Amino acid sequence: MMGKKYFLFLLLFIVFRIQGSAVAQSVRFDPLKDDIGSRIPPLSVILDSAVAHNHYVQFRNLQIIVNNYKLKSSQVDWTRNVGVQVNVGYGNLYDYSTNTSNTTVPPVVATSRNETKYNGAVYLNMPINALVNRKNQIKLAKTEVEQAEQMAGMQRDETRQLVIRQYNELVLKQRLLRISSKYLETIRINMQLVEKEFSGGIIPLTEYARISDLLAHAEADYESVHTDFLTAYMVLEELAGMKFHLTKPISTTNDGK
Repeated sequence: MMGKKYFLFLLLFIVFRIQGSAVAQSVRFDPLKDDIGSRIPPLSVILDSAVAHNHYVQFRNLQIIVNNYKLKSSQVDWTRNVGVQVNVGYGNLYDYSTNTSNTTVPPVVATSRNETKYNGAVYLNMPINALVNRKNQIKLAKTEVEQAEQMAGMQRDETRQLVIRQYNELVLKQRLLRISSKYLETIRINMQLVEKEFSGGIIPLTEYARISDLLAHAEADYESVHTDFLTAYMVLEELAGMKFHLTKPISTTNDGK
Protein backbone atom coordinates (compact mmCIF):
# COMPACT_ATOMS: atom_id res chain seq x y z
CA MET A 1 0.00 0.00 0.00
CA MET A 2 2.80 2.38 0.94
CA GLY A 3 4.62 1.39 -2.25
CA LYS A 4 1.62 2.42 -4.39
CA LYS A 5 1.29 5.77 -2.59
CA TYR A 6 5.00 6.43 -3.01
CA PHE A 7 4.83 5.56 -6.71
CA LEU A 8 1.85 7.88 -7.26
CA PHE A 9 3.60 10.68 -5.39
CA LEU A 10 6.79 10.15 -7.38
CA LEU A 11 4.84 10.22 -10.65
CA LEU A 12 3.01 13.39 -9.62
CA PHE A 13 6.28 14.97 -8.52
CA ILE A 14 7.98 14.21 -11.87
CA VAL A 15 5.03 15.57 -13.86
CA PHE A 16 4.98 18.72 -11.76
CA ARG A 17 8.72 19.21 -12.15
CA ILE A 18 8.41 18.93 -15.94
CA GLN A 19 5.52 21.39 -16.00
CA GLY A 20 7.26 23.68 -13.53
CA SER A 21 10.41 23.77 -15.64
CA ALA A 22 8.41 24.72 -18.71
CA VAL A 23 6.65 27.52 -16.82
CA ALA A 24 9.92 28.75 -15.33
CA GLN A 25 11.44 29.14 -18.78
CA SER A 26 8.58 31.30 -20.10
CA VAL A 27 7.22 33.23 -17.07
CA ARG A 28 9.06 35.70 -14.87
CA PHE A 29 7.75 35.86 -11.33
CA ASP A 30 7.44 39.25 -9.66
CA PRO A 31 6.35 39.11 -5.99
CA LEU A 32 4.99 42.67 -6.24
CA LYS A 33 2.53 41.60 -8.94
CA ASP A 34 2.19 37.79 -8.89
CA ASP A 35 0.76 35.61 -6.14
CA ILE A 36 3.43 33.24 -4.78
CA GLY A 37 0.78 30.66 -3.85
CA SER A 38 -0.20 30.22 -7.50
CA ARG A 39 3.38 29.84 -8.76
CA ILE A 40 4.78 27.23 -6.40
CA PRO A 41 3.45 23.64 -6.02
CA PRO A 42 0.21 23.12 -4.08
CA LEU A 43 0.63 22.84 -0.35
CA SER A 44 -0.41 19.18 -0.41
CA VAL A 45 2.41 18.35 -2.86
CA ILE A 46 4.93 20.31 -0.79
CA LEU A 47 3.83 18.45 2.35
CA ASP A 48 4.21 15.02 0.73
CA SER A 49 7.60 15.95 -0.68
CA ALA A 50 8.82 17.30 2.67
CA VAL A 51 7.79 14.12 4.49
CA ALA A 52 9.44 11.95 1.84
CA HIS A 53 12.73 13.89 2.01
CA ASN A 54 12.89 14.51 5.76
CA HIS A 55 15.85 12.65 7.26
CA TYR A 56 14.24 12.32 10.69
CA VAL A 57 11.18 10.69 9.13
CA GLN A 58 13.44 8.30 7.22
CA PHE A 59 15.27 7.48 10.45
CA ARG A 60 12.00 6.70 12.21
CA ASN A 61 10.89 4.49 9.32
CA LEU A 62 14.17 2.58 9.52
CA GLN A 63 13.62 2.14 13.26
CA ILE A 64 10.29 0.47 12.50
CA ILE A 65 12.09 -1.99 10.21
CA VAL A 66 14.72 -2.69 12.89
CA ASN A 67 12.08 -3.33 15.55
CA ASN A 68 10.15 -5.63 13.23
CA TYR A 69 13.27 -7.73 12.80
CA LYS A 70 13.70 -7.76 16.58
CA LEU A 71 10.12 -9.00 16.91
CA LYS A 72 10.73 -11.81 14.43
CA SER A 73 13.91 -12.71 16.27
CA SER A 74 12.06 -12.87 19.59
CA GLN A 75 9.39 -15.13 18.10
CA VAL A 76 11.96 -17.74 17.01
CA ASP A 77 14.42 -17.21 19.85
CA TRP A 78 13.25 -20.40 21.56
CA THR A 79 14.66 -22.53 18.73
CA ARG A 80 18.22 -21.92 19.87
CA ASN A 81 17.49 -24.13 22.89
CA VAL A 82 16.28 -27.03 20.75
CA GLY A 83 18.76 -29.42 19.19
CA VAL A 84 18.93 -32.59 17.15
CA GLN A 85 21.71 -35.13 17.63
CA VAL A 86 22.34 -38.01 15.20
CA ASN A 87 25.05 -40.67 15.49
CA VAL A 88 25.93 -43.08 12.72
CA GLY A 89 28.08 -46.19 13.21
CA TYR A 90 29.40 -48.59 10.58
CA GLY A 91 31.57 -51.66 10.97
CA ASN A 92 32.14 -55.44 10.69
CA LEU A 93 30.62 -57.67 13.39
CA TYR A 94 32.13 -61.13 14.09
CA ASP A 95 30.31 -63.99 15.84
CA TYR A 96 32.25 -66.99 17.22
CA SER A 97 30.67 -70.33 18.25
CA THR A 98 32.03 -73.71 19.39
CA ASN A 99 30.58 -77.18 19.73
CA THR A 100 32.06 -79.01 22.75
CA SER A 101 32.57 -82.80 22.62
CA ASN A 102 34.42 -85.29 24.90
CA THR A 103 36.06 -87.20 22.11
CA THR A 104 37.08 -84.59 19.62
CA VAL A 105 38.51 -81.09 19.60
CA PRO A 106 35.60 -78.66 19.28
CA PRO A 107 35.62 -76.76 16.04
CA VAL A 108 35.45 -73.00 16.07
CA VAL A 109 32.86 -71.44 13.77
CA ALA A 110 33.16 -67.72 12.96
CA THR A 111 30.71 -65.58 11.02
CA SER A 112 30.93 -61.88 10.08
CA ARG A 113 28.57 -59.25 8.69
CA ASN A 114 28.60 -55.58 7.84
CA GLU A 115 26.20 -53.46 9.85
CA THR A 116 25.29 -49.77 10.07
CA LYS A 117 23.71 -48.37 13.21
CA TYR A 118 21.83 -45.07 13.57
CA ASN A 119 21.18 -43.27 16.79
CA GLY A 120 19.14 -40.02 16.89
CA ALA A 121 17.84 -37.74 19.64
CA VAL A 122 15.99 -34.44 19.98
CA TYR A 123 16.65 -32.36 23.07
CA LEU A 124 15.27 -29.19 24.65
CA ASN A 125 17.58 -27.23 26.89
CA MET A 126 15.63 -24.16 27.94
CA PRO A 127 15.80 -22.42 31.32
CA ILE A 128 12.45 -22.19 33.05
CA ASN A 129 12.80 -18.43 33.28
CA ALA A 130 13.19 -18.15 29.50
CA LEU A 131 10.19 -20.39 28.95
CA VAL A 132 7.97 -18.41 31.31
CA ASN A 133 9.24 -15.00 30.09
CA ARG A 134 8.90 -15.75 26.36
CA LYS A 135 5.45 -14.19 26.05
CA ASN A 136 6.66 -11.05 27.79
CA GLN A 137 9.62 -10.78 25.43
CA ILE A 138 7.34 -11.05 22.40
CA LYS A 139 4.92 -8.47 23.84
CA LEU A 140 7.85 -6.17 24.52
CA ALA A 141 9.08 -6.51 20.92
CA LYS A 142 5.57 -5.81 19.59
CA THR A 143 5.32 -2.75 21.82
CA GLU A 144 8.64 -1.48 20.51
CA VAL A 145 7.31 -1.79 16.95
CA GLU A 146 4.17 0.15 17.88
CA GLN A 147 6.28 2.72 19.68
CA ALA A 148 8.47 3.20 16.59
CA GLU A 149 5.39 3.58 14.42
CA GLN A 150 4.01 6.23 16.77
CA MET A 151 7.33 8.08 16.75
CA ALA A 152 7.40 8.00 12.95
CA GLY A 153 3.85 9.35 12.88
CA MET A 154 4.78 12.13 15.29
CA GLN A 155 7.79 13.04 13.15
CA ARG A 156 5.62 13.18 10.03
CA ASP A 157 3.14 15.43 11.85
CA GLU A 158 5.92 17.72 13.06
CA THR A 159 7.35 17.95 9.55
CA ARG A 160 3.97 18.79 8.07
CA GLN A 161 3.31 21.42 10.73
CA LEU A 162 6.73 22.98 10.09
CA VAL A 163 6.06 23.14 6.34
CA ILE A 164 2.61 24.67 6.89
CA ARG A 165 4.09 27.37 9.13
CA GLN A 166 6.86 28.08 6.60
CA TYR A 167 4.38 28.19 3.72
CA ASN A 168 2.24 30.73 5.56
CA GLU A 169 5.40 32.61 6.53
CA LEU A 170 6.31 32.92 2.84
CA VAL A 171 2.83 34.21 1.97
CA LEU A 172 3.02 36.71 4.84
CA LYS A 173 6.46 37.94 3.80
CA GLN A 174 5.18 38.59 0.29
CA ARG A 175 2.32 40.67 1.65
CA LEU A 176 4.69 42.64 3.87
CA LEU A 177 6.99 43.13 0.89
CA ARG A 178 4.15 44.61 -1.13
CA ILE A 179 3.18 46.92 1.74
CA SER A 180 6.77 48.02 2.19
CA SER A 181 7.12 48.58 -1.54
CA LYS A 182 4.03 50.82 -1.70
CA TYR A 183 5.16 52.80 1.33
CA LEU A 184 8.65 53.25 -0.14
CA GLU A 185 7.21 54.42 -3.45
CA THR A 186 5.01 56.96 -1.62
CA ILE A 187 7.96 58.33 0.35
CA ARG A 188 10.02 58.64 -2.84
CA ILE A 189 7.26 60.64 -4.52
CA ASN A 190 7.01 62.88 -1.46
CA MET A 191 10.77 63.30 -1.48
CA GLN A 192 10.67 64.49 -5.10
CA LEU A 193 8.03 67.10 -4.21
CA VAL A 194 9.92 68.17 -1.10
CA GLU A 195 13.13 68.61 -3.11
CA LYS A 196 11.34 70.95 -5.51
CA GLU A 197 9.72 72.90 -2.69
CA PHE A 198 12.98 73.11 -0.76
CA SER A 199 14.78 74.34 -3.87
CA GLY A 200 12.08 77.04 -4.27
CA GLY A 201 12.36 78.07 -0.64
CA ILE A 202 8.82 76.99 0.15
CA ILE A 203 9.67 74.59 3.01
CA PRO A 204 12.39 74.86 5.66
CA LEU A 205 15.41 72.58 6.01
CA THR A 206 13.87 70.75 8.95
CA GLU A 207 10.99 69.46 6.82
CA TYR A 208 13.41 68.42 4.09
CA ALA A 209 15.51 66.53 6.67
CA ARG A 210 12.42 64.83 8.12
CA ILE A 211 11.30 63.48 4.74
CA SER A 212 14.87 62.40 3.96
CA ASP A 213 14.97 60.48 7.24
CA LEU A 214 11.65 58.79 6.43
CA LEU A 215 12.99 57.79 3.04
CA ALA A 216 16.13 56.27 4.57
CA HIS A 217 14.07 54.23 7.03
CA ALA A 218 11.63 53.14 4.31
CA GLU A 219 14.50 51.92 2.13
CA ALA A 220 16.06 50.04 5.05
CA ASP A 221 12.72 48.44 5.94
CA TYR A 222 12.17 47.40 2.33
CA GLU A 223 15.59 45.76 2.15
CA SER A 224 14.90 43.91 5.40
CA VAL A 225 11.51 42.60 4.23
CA HIS A 226 13.06 41.92 0.83
CA THR A 227 15.64 39.63 2.47
CA ASP A 228 13.05 38.01 4.75
CA PHE A 229 10.95 37.05 1.74
CA LEU A 230 13.92 35.52 -0.06
CA THR A 231 14.89 33.60 3.10
CA ALA A 232 11.36 32.27 3.56
CA TYR A 233 11.33 31.17 -0.09
CA MET A 234 14.66 29.34 0.18
CA VAL A 235 13.78 27.69 3.52
CA LEU A 236 10.53 26.34 2.09
CA GLU A 237 12.47 24.89 -0.86
CA GLU A 238 14.84 23.16 1.57
CA LEU A 239 12.01 21.75 3.66
CA ALA A 240 10.18 20.52 0.56
CA GLY A 241 13.30 18.95 -0.92
CA MET A 242 12.56 20.48 -4.31
CA LYS A 243 13.27 23.63 -6.31
CA PHE A 244 10.34 25.81 -7.37
CA HIS A 245 12.21 27.15 -10.42
CA LEU A 246 10.88 30.69 -10.30
CA THR A 247 12.92 32.80 -12.71
CA LYS A 248 12.65 35.96 -10.61
CA PRO A 249 11.69 35.19 -7.00
CA ILE A 250 12.63 38.69 -5.78
CA SER A 251 11.60 41.86 -7.53
CA THR A 252 14.07 44.68 -8.03
CA THR A 253 11.42 47.30 -8.81
CA ASN A 254 12.14 49.31 -5.68
CA ASP A 255 15.85 48.69 -5.47
CA GLY A 256 16.58 52.12 -6.88
CA LYS A 257 18.23 50.70 -10.00
